[in-house]
Amino acid sequence: MLSFVNDYSEGAHPEVLQRLIDTNMEHLPGYGKDRYCSSAAQKIAQACDCPEAHVYFLAGGTQTNQVVTSCLLKSYQGVIAADTGHVNVHEAGAIEAVGHKVLTIPGERGKIRAGDLKAFLEGFYADENHEQMVFPGMVYISHPTEYGTLYTRQELEDLSQICREHKIPLYLDGARLGYGLVAPGTDVDLTDIARLCDVFYIGGTKVGALCGEAVVFPRGNAPEHFSTMIKRRGALLAKGRLLGVQFDALFTDDLYLRISRNAVQTAAMIKKALREKGYQIVMDSPTNQTFVRLDNERMEKLSKQVTFDFWERSDATHTVIRLATSWATTVEDTQALISLL
Repeated sequence: MLSFVNDYSEGAHPEVLQRLIDTNMEHLPGYGKDRYCSSAAQKIAQACDCPEAHVYFLAGGTQTNQVVTSCLLKSYQGVIAADTGHVNVHEAGAIEAVGHKVLTIPGERGKIRAGDLKAFLEGFYADENHEQMVFPGMVYISHPTEYGTLYTRQELEDLSQICREHKIPLYLDGARLGYGLVAPGTDVDLTDIARLCDVFYIGGTKVGALCGEAVVFPRGNAPEHFSTMIKRRGALLAKGRLLGVQFDALFTDDLYLRISRNAVQTAAMIKKALREKGYQIVMDSPTNQTFVRLDNERMEKLSKQVTFDFWERSDATHTVIRLATSWATTVEDTQALISLL
């Protein structure tokens, strides 16, 4: 079977795995107090051009979203997200489980539009009954989005301005951030994200690590006792070195971006072939995710030789599937998929 079901099926990039092996027998402090976590945090802060940044390492994306959201929101606040946002759709109510509501607004190709955000916030405070409602306390976006689309620098500028006018933080989910940073045509880099967001995370699980996400508060603006809250949520690894070593490797010699390019390049090969063969690509994603509409008979035939992700029913006879590439996708497997198509 050819695997295009997601971007985290493999283990770790060989260079990351080798660093874990090389450091395996070292006796190191626990809970992220080791020298590798410190080194990784310094390298990330340098890459973001934010020497004062606070960096924390957590194991997974849903865990990270829950911890960050619960620490930044007051008890009576909720988080604004696109209706397609990961925290709203595919996190099993993790935000609601810690006592907060996801306040949804319509997304456009997975993105929140500044005009819609502005209208939502102004409409909330214009409502004479808003004291009896869940207050909007932060804005959640993902880059790339759940549809593989990207914000432009101007779009981030506009969202950031609105958030600062209303004194609420802008939080960016970067589970697939590496693939967004190297996508052709993007004008957004890490320094832009650090400048315009109040908190974001750099995804490792889907970009070369066994597991792990790096949470960045770019202006040293982490909530008080954030480490304590990580522990309280059951998210603090005793063997914090596991995460620090991996991110130290990923942010050495530009490895994080170098390996991300493979996913985008192999996805571009697939998109090109789909267009040439007359398939309908549903979302024009410049990153590693490809969404294609198939008739159900063709989908069933393809599923006998390829693993892919069900996305949504298009109608009674058609389904949208997702083909995902990763840092580990080979050109040989990509060409084999194209031959099957």
